This record gives sequence, structure tokens and C-alpha cells, in this order.
Amino acid sequence: MKVINSWSEVPHFDTEEEEAVFWAEARLEVRLMNGSLLKADTRESTTITLRFDPRLLARIKRIARSRYLNYQSMIKQWLSERLEKEL
Repeated sequence: MKVINSWSEVPHFDTEEEEAVFWAEARLEVRLMNGSLLKADTRESTTITLRFDPRLLARIKRIARSRYLNYQSMIKQWLSERLEKEL
């Protein structure tokens, strides 16, 4: 089995079949694989306080539950998406 030590060793594939054949006979070197994993964002965050009407907050929580999300994470996602639209 061929060990891939650099991303430059991975060729461009025209089809998924070509890629499947390649990866059946090759594997990533452990350090290369670990370097490609998504790392948790370790930047600091600032705590803020927002006051919501209880009915509005209940609606937000209900939507978040239906999406299997934490309501605070969903609010941050919404704010981030809106900010991108504004910019």
C-alpha cells in the first residue's frame, strides 16, 4: 500500500471510479491526516446579554429543537448569516 506524505502526491481524478481505485491502494500518512482535521475554534468569545420577549424566545427554542440545535448556537448562526448578507 502506498503511503501519501504530501497532498501534491494525490492526482486529479476525472471520475469517482478513478479516485476509488487510487484510494484502494493508497493511504494518508498519519501526520498529514491529522493536519487536515478540522480543529476547534479556540478564539476567545465575548459573553453578551440579550433580552427577548418570552414568546419570541419560546418560538426560537421550538425552531432550534426541531433542527436538533442549541438555541444559542442557532441564534449565532442566524446572526452570522445575516452579517454576511449585509456585507
